[in-house]
Amino acid sequence: MERAKPPMRRCAVYTRKSSEEGLEQDFNSLHAQREACEAFIASQQGEGWKLIKAAYDDGGISGGTMERPALQRLLDDIGHELIGAWSSTRSTG
Repeated sequence: MERAKPPMRRCAVYTRKSSEEGLEQDFNSLHAQREACEAFIASQQGEGWKLIKAAYDDGGISGGTMERPALQRLLDDIGHELIGAWSSTRSTG
């Protein structure tokens, strides 16, 4: 019996770094977080996961507050059903 094709799930990546230290580098913590999450999403393509290219990056903003511009955009997009899943790494500093 042929397996049913899973429904497409639009996936976003959210990155955050609480300090601005190192953000000026060509490759920084936000880039590393994004790469890890994108690789995970790619590994789930067979389950219907598809990466959207919108960037949700909060550099230099503490995780102790919900007042983060990219996080708010992500939550708004989820609310408008533009995104079905999101991925983030847990990173400090």
